[in-house]
Amino acid sequence: MHSPRVLFAAPSSGSGKTTIVCGVLRALKNRGKTVSAFKCGPDYIDPLFHERVVGVKSGTLDLFFSDPDTLRRLYAQNAEGADCAVIEGVMGYYDGLSAASDEASTYAVAEALKAPVVLIVDARGQSLSALATLKGFLAFRPDSGIGGVIFNRMSEHIYRALKPAVEALGVAPIGFVPKSDALMLESRHLGLVMPDEIRDLSEKLDALAALLADTLDFDALDALMQSAPAFDIPAAPAVPDLPKTVIAAAKDDAFCFLYRDNLALLKRYNAEIRFFSPLHDTALPAGTQGLILPGGYPELYAKRLSENTAMRTAIREAIESGMPCLAECGGFLYLHDTLSDMDGSAYPMCGVLHTDAFRTQKLSRFGYITLAANADSAFFRAGETIKAHEFHYFESGDPGAAFSAVKPNGREWTCMHAQGNLLAGFPHLFYESNPKPVERFLRAAAKEV
Repeated sequence: MHSPRVLFAAPSSGSGKTTIVCGVLRALKNRGKTVSAFKCGPDYIDPLFHERVVGVKSGTLDLFFSDPDTLRRLYAQNAEGADCAVIEGVMGYYDGLSAASDEASTYAVAEALKAPVVLIVDARGQSLSALATLKGFLAFRPDSGIGGVIFNRMSEHIYRALKPAVEALGVAPIGFVPKSDALMLESRHLGLVMPDEIRDLSEKLDALAALLADTLDFDALDALMQSAPAFDIPAAPAVPDLPKTVIAAAKDDAFCFLYRDNLALLKRYNAEIRFFSPLHDTALPAGTQGLILPGGYPELYAKRLSENTAMRTAIREAIESGMPCLAECGGFLYLHDTLSDMDGSAYPMCGVLHTDAFRTQKLSRFGYITLAANADSAFFRAGETIKAHEFHYFESGDPGAAFSAVKPNGREWTCMHAQGNLLAGFPHLFYESNPKPVERFLRAAAKEV
């Protein structure tokens, strides 16, 4: 597969990656390019931002969730048909699963995809020292893959002075971004993009793209993307022979954390996905055989979710009648007796799980985890594992104990409910890391058990 591509990385978080990547995506789109975007790591937020605000298809690339062959296959699946692909790194370029490891780092993703890298160096308060940062990152790994650099928060005068030295290092000087607080994309509640924010953010991105058109060398960037070597697409695993099923998936402003690759796997397994809104609809889609309640922001819409009694009743009755259901994080909270909003007011929810969900002041449990089933259940066998991720400020009076969750550093806890055909808990599952439970979920939906 020949796929022009580039990965944007930085020495650390807070260097301006997301702002610059979004500006580059909009600028490429304005130049008539069909672009696929990707985010390294487990984050839902930046892909959601890429799609809802920038207007480009976006996916996830993660070497904790996937082995290198699966990563390449998923990349090819999501980049198909695009003129080029832009990948946004996570954390610092070499930062991996542990403090002294580059395992599953942005660097490891670049290496797996043979993607040329543009290093974004935050040069605020620097001149020549910014060049030292670049040289250090080039030397730290002989195969760094860094082929270009953008200096963020740097004046044109300093950039022009440093440009010959950058070229002498064998790196393409892609350009600079002057300091402009007006064009920075501010963080919101877990990166939330509300519908009424999109127009303002879109206008800001248009201004940013216009600025980058003047300060970045898009011909040099294109040449770097075109230099990415072709690679063979690993064969996909065999697809089990499954009957067609209709799976209803919640999708609206309250429930919006859906991995593109999870949905793609369901479709390959002969599932028809029908989206519905717990905020606005009063019944599940016609013909629904299985239910997916993903994560999102139900705490911001607790009153409106509670007022939709018809939908709460429909979901409770469907689950109590045995309809298979996968509920993650926000979807898990929605199944509680009550959910507190951001102000601490509690509202009735679906009442499937007889306990309450409430806000805390810090992340309760977060990061990568490997889940292992503690006993046989509808979709898992005892000891079977799947990769997942947790990130939540809300807590449950009963987070469950059907699974053991183990972080890469060895920290362990129990979590999740597995009762009948319901699997519910805080972890966000990555289906490709073990598709077998997904197959069992769909067989249960088709009443093939």
